Amino acid sequence: MADDRKDFFAQYRKTDFSAMNGLKECFDHFDVDRDGLLDATEFSELCKSLFIGNHGDYRLTEEQVKQIIELLDDDKDGKINLAEFNICWKYWFRQVLSPVSALLVIDIQNDFIDGSLALKNCPAGENGAEVIPLINKLIDEVNFDVIGYSRDWHPENHISFFDNVKLRELAPSSPIKAEDAKMLDTVHFAGNPVIEQILWPTHCVPGTWGAEFHKDLKVVENGVDILKGTNADIDSYSAFYDNMKLSQTKLAEELQKRKVTDVYMCGLAYDFCLGSTSVDAAEHGFRTVVIEDTVRCVDLNGKMKMRQRMKEAGCVLVNSKDVPDMVNCKDRRPDLGYQAAVNVAVAKKIQKKGLAIAT
Repeated sequence: MADDRKDFFAQYRKTDFSAMNGLKECFDHFDVDRDGLLDATEFSELCKSLFIGNHGDYRLTEEQVKQIIELLDDDKDGKINLAEFNICWKYWFRQVLSPVSALLVIDIQNDFIDGSLALKNCPAGENGAEVIPLINKLIDEVNFDVIGYSRDWHPENHISFFDNVKLRELAPSSPIKAEDAKMLDTVHFAGNPVIEQILWPTHCVPGTWGAEFHKDLKVVENGVDILKGTNADIDSYSAFYDNMKLSQTKLAEELQKRKVTDVYMCGLAYDFCLGSTSVDAAEHGFRTVVIEDTVRCVDLNGKMKMRQRMKEAGCVLVNSKDVPDMVNCKDRRPDLGYQAAVNVAVAKKIQKKGLAIAT
């Protein structure tokens, strides 16, 4: 981990940035030429001190520093003045040095581990139970501000179930007819819009053993509980939206209500529900971290495609051993710092349109 004696920003970890204490001292520390501006060289030194991890400081390229400056520089002079630094202090530094972190545990349910849709029986042959000790260790040892759990929660007549393929009309575009369909085939159901659907075994029906959390998973009393896929006529991989984004769960609202900035993702399955939730979290503006050793997949090819989607969305991929220092702000990664700067830029645009800036 970073040595606090060499970490200038250690004194600001988990501090109240709304109080503005230390702002001017910090600005002056990096304003070497005392001209009241942080130029690219001075801001680069700030980033070198701000983004630090187990191996020391992260080396940002000139282009990376320039991109962050462009997001934070209101008057577009290529420098950060004290007024701009004031905004950085309240909104950018706060995300980097005093984030509110949530662990999202995705679909650790019996059916995905030992039941009708057990991952070990899927093409990749992975064992979903293997992630439970790692997830429990994170819950026990890492000081997350919020812990949330999602569950598939499908009615018996759900559109995703193979056994129900003949209950609904297929669209002319469907590559497979209902009478020819097999388990895990993809069909198109008629409607506006047409719904493309993989046909899964019946799983996670409320009131059944398969819908329950696995008995070994630690479930905290004050956790946020998200039920998804409750509408019989549309599937929902993401814990934020249904697959067509026609409706949403309460997850975004619950995280925003608790002022969450960072979400750490674990659970099942990498190429479907875990991945879709991660991409949507990043699109919502949450700094999104996927803990890869706490995830298992359905199909290896699907995993690789989803991994690329997540990276393109801005998700950061890590190992569980990295998480404690990240949550405690001792490992501060520039890619998450960049996402924080994007969030500040977006908030300022919203404010200029007459809406309140997020706090």
